[in-house]
Amino acid sequence: MSANPEHDVGTPNEAADHVRWIGREALPAGQVSLRESPPDTSEVQQGTRVKWIAAAAVVAIAIAAAIAWRLLTPAPVITTLASRESIPLVTVVTPQLESVTTSVSFTGTIAARYDMPIGIDGDAGRIVAVYVEAGDHVKRGQLLAKIDDSVLQPQVNRLAASLEQARAQAALSEAEYRRAKGVEAAGALSAEEIEKRRAAAVTDAAIVKVAAAQLAEYQARLARTRVLAPANGTVLTRKAEVGQIASPGGDALFRLASGGEIEMRGQVAEQDLAALKVGQTASIFLTGLSQAFEGRVRLLGAIIDPQSRLGDIRIALKPDPALRPGAFARASVATAKAQRPILPQTAVLSDDKGTYVLVVNAANTIERCPVRISGTTAEGVVIASGLTGKERIVATAGGFLREGETVTIAPSSAGSTGPPSVSQSATALDAAGGTSRS
Repeated sequence: MSANPEHDVGTPNEAADHVRWIGREALPAGQVSLRESPPDTSEVQQGTRVKWIAAAAVVAIAIAAAIAWRLLTPAPVITTLASRESIPLVTVVTPQLESVTTSVSFTGTIAARYDMPIGIDGDAGRIVAVYVEAGDHVKRGQLLAKIDDSVLQPQVNRLAASLEQARAQAALSEAEYRRAKGVEAAGALSAEEIEKRRAAAVTDAAIVKVAAAQLAEYQARLARTRVLAPANGTVLTRKAEVGQIASPGGDALFRLASGGEIEMRGQVAEQDLAALKVGQTASIFLTGLSQAFEGRVRLLGAIIDPQSRLGDIRIALKPDPALRPGAFARASVATAKAQRPILPQTAVLSDDKGTYVLVVNAANTIERCPVRISGTTAEGVVIASGLTGKERIVATAGGFLREGETVTIAPSSAGSTGPPSVSQSATALDAAGGTSRS
C-alpha cells in the first residue's frame, strides 16, 4: 500500500457506494467519506431522446386528426345579402296638400314711367343760368335754365318798332282811301286817284302783317333761350352748367320724370309670359332693403325677342323716395293659388323618361308614377300634376327598388312626411342586396 491509499472501487454489480479517501492521513476509526457518483451520461441522453420521439408522435397524430376532420366535414354555405329572399322594408310618406302660390320671378331696373329728355331746339348759345337741381320737383312751364339772349333781344325790340311804324302808315293810308271814297260821288277825285289810294292802304296793311310775323319769329327764338319744364315731374338728371355751349341735337340738358311716376322694367322667359296678365299683383325687392314694394303689372310686351326668347314687362309702382330710377330690383308676380301635394326631395326621382315617384299600392308592390314639378318650397318639392295627395310614396333610396317588387312598410314611419332616418335608408339598401349598412 502506498502513502496515499485509495479506496478500492468495487465492480458494477456491487451494491455498496463507491468511496474514495483523499488525504495523507488514514481515516479515523469508525468514520468514512461517502460521495455519490455522477449519473451515467448515456442513460440520460437515451431518456431525453425517448421523450422527444414521443412528443413528435403526439404532434403528428394531432395534425393527421385535424386534416382528416377538415376533409370529412362539408364546407359551410356562405349566404350573401343579395341571395336572401327577404321582403324589403321601406319608409313611405303621404303627400301633404298645402295652399301653394305659383309665382313668376324676374329681375330688372327701376325707371321713370315717362322719362322726358329736355334740351334746346333754338339757336346755339351759352348757358348763363341754371335754376334747378337733380331731384327737384318742378311744375309745367317752370324755368330750368337760361341761354344768352343778348343778340336776340335787340332784334326783337327793333322788329317791334318796325311793326308800330307799319301800323301807323297803314292807318294813314286807310284814312286817305276812306276820304277819297267819300268825295267820289261829287267828282272831286278821279277814279284813278281813288284806286291808287286803295292800293296804298292795302299795301300798308300787308306791311303790317309782315312786320308782325317777323316780330313773332324773333320772339319765339327769344323764348327758346329759356329752358322750361314741359310737364309736372321730378328732375332726374342735370347736365346743364353755367358757361356751357348748348346746341340743338346735343345731349339733353335735363331728364324729367313726368308726373313723378315710377315703374320697374324687366324681361321674363317665353314660357312664363303666358301666365302673366295685366293687373296682377307684384312684389318688388330692392338690393339692401328688406321692405317689399307693392306694384301691378302695367304692360306686357307684344313680341318675344327671337334671340333671347324673352318678353318685356313693366310694373307700375307708387312714388317713393327709395325707388330711384336705375336701381336694380327683383320682382315676383303671383299668378295662381291652388292646393298642391308636397314631397321631400329624396322621394322625387328622375331618369331619361322624366320625373317620377315610386308608389306602394294596395298590394304592397312598387309602381312608377310620373309627376310634374312646379317649384320648391321650404317644406319640399311642389307637385303640379300626377298625384292626388293620398298615395304612399317611397321616401328614400327609391333608386334601389324595382317596379313590381313587393315591399313591407315600416310601421313606425308609415304616414310620416318628415325626412327618413339613416337606418331607414339602410333598410332600402338591404332590399337591393347591397352590402353597406349604416
